Amino acid sequence: MPKLWNDTIDAHKRNVRDSTLDATADLVTRKGLAAVTMSKIALETGIGRATLYKYFPDVEAMLLACHERQVHRHLESFKAIASGEGSPFPRLRNVLAAYAQMARDHEGGELAIALHRGGHMVHAREHLTAFLSSIITEAVAAGKIRADVPARELAVFCLSAVAGAADLRSKQAVERLVSVTLAALRPL
Repeated sequence: MPKLWNDTIDAHKRNVRDSTLDATADLVTRKGLAAVTMSKIALETGIGRATLYKYFPDVEAMLLACHERQVHRHLESFKAIASGEGSPFPRLRNVLAAYAQMARDHEGGELAIALHRGGHMVHAREHLTAFLSSIITEAVAAGKIRADVPARELAVFCLSAVAGAADLRSKQAVERLVSVTLAALRPL
């Protein structure tokens, strides 16, 4: 098969998958989880149910893929924030603030609890921990963060601490939580 044909087929498959995931996310947002059925997704996308089943065996797989895509987008967003200019401490602050705000904005519920237990979340958390560890290592070298605790442990502490933003009601409370978390990192 010519490469152009393969690229066209692959692009088509990506488009169908993306359209399906977009429609799933939109349907959950507009109508709630109970409204997500293969029939309704087919109607929303204009893609036949039989075709949807070629991509996803069931609604649960579709919801999981939708969540995995969102987690990937969050990770890319955190990377973009961290790659900004400046010293490591302000970049760390910006990433933690974004993570805390995401935790605050994130809707919980049974679906979120179930999806967050998936293997993709373990991988995402490890990726985020390693990435924060590298920023923390830079800040330790610059003398801005305590050196008596390994960077990975500090990264785990930061993620756990700012995840508490999920229970906060205001942006100011989230900012205070990030400030308190960062204060714990300062050299002794």
